[in-house]
Amino acid sequence: MLFQEDGFLVLEGFLSADECEVMQQRIGEIVAEMDVPLHSRTEFSTQEEEQLRAQGSTDYFLSSGDKIRFFFEKGIFDKQGNFLVPPEKSINKIGHALHAHDPVFRRATHSPKVQALARSLGLQMPVVVQSMYIFKQPDFGGEVTPHQDASFLYTEPLGRVLGLWIALEDTMLENGCLWFIPGSHTGGVSRRMVRAPAGLAPGTSFLGSEPTRDNSLFVPTPVLRGALILIHGEVVHKSERNFSDRSRHAYTFHLMEAAGTVWSPDNWLQPTPELPFPPLYT
Repeated sequence: MLFQEDGFLVLEGFLSADECEVMQQRIGEIVAEMDVPLHSRTEFSTQEEEQLRAQGSTDYFLSSGDKIRFFFEKGIFDKQGNFLVPPEKSINKIGHALHAHDPVFRRATHSPKVQALARSLGLQMPVVVQSMYIFKQPDFGGEVTPHQDASFLYTEPLGRVLGLWIALEDTMLENGCLWFIPGSHTGGVSRRMVRAPAGLAPGTSFLGSEPTRDNSLFVPTPVLRGALILIHGEVVHKSERNFSDRSRHAYTFHLMEAAGTVWSPDNWLQPTPELPFPPLYT
C-alpha cells in the first residue's frame, strides 16, 4: 500500500463540488460573524521563534483546543491591532474544534465516507483530536515550513495520529499545494512542542530541532477540489507561500487511534471536561 510506504496518499474526488461548497459557504458565515478582541488577534506562524512568541505564550492559542478561534496572517495588523487588510482576507486559519461546535463541519468530519475510510484503514477506536479550516490567502498566504504533525500531537507509541486534509479548492503549485518527503515517516520525531506547567511563560517550548532537509527530497502534491490527502503523523511535509491571485481553502482534521494509545500530557492540545476527544464512529 502506497500509504504505508510513502506516509501519504491522495484520494481524488473524495468530496463532490457541492459538498465542498457547503463548507465554504458555512465558513463565510462564520467569518462574517467574527468578533475577535484586540488582545486576541494572534498571528499564526510555523517559524520556531515566532511560534513561541505569537502562540506559545498566549492563552488564546493554548485554550483553543475546545473552541472555534481565529488565527491571522503575519503583517496584517497595525501597532494598535487594527486590520490593515479586509478582515475576511486576513485569516490564516480557524481552529481547533470546528468538528465539535459547528453542525456543518461536524457532519463532514463524521460523514459515512470518512467513517468508511477509517474502517478500511483498520482503525478500531478513532477519536477526533482537532480540526482546522485553512485559507492560504491570495498573494500573501504564508508558507508552512517542513514539519511532522506528531511534533505537536505526540503519542506513545508513535504512529497513532492520522491527518485528513481535504482540498476545498484546486490546490496547485502556484497557490501553495502540499509537498512531502516520501518515506520520511519511518525515522521517528525530530522535535516536539511541549506545554509548560500552568502559570509559566512562555506557554510552550521545543525539545529537539528540525534538521536541515534537502529540498530535492520534497515531492509536490497538487490536487483538484474535493481530493483528500491522508497524512501520517510522522511524514515530513510543507507548503509554500501563495504567490497567485487564487485562494487555497482546505479543511483538515486529525484522528488518533485511541485503543492502546497514550496521548502525551505534554502536548499543547489537551482534551477538556467540556470537550473530551469525540469518537469518530457514531
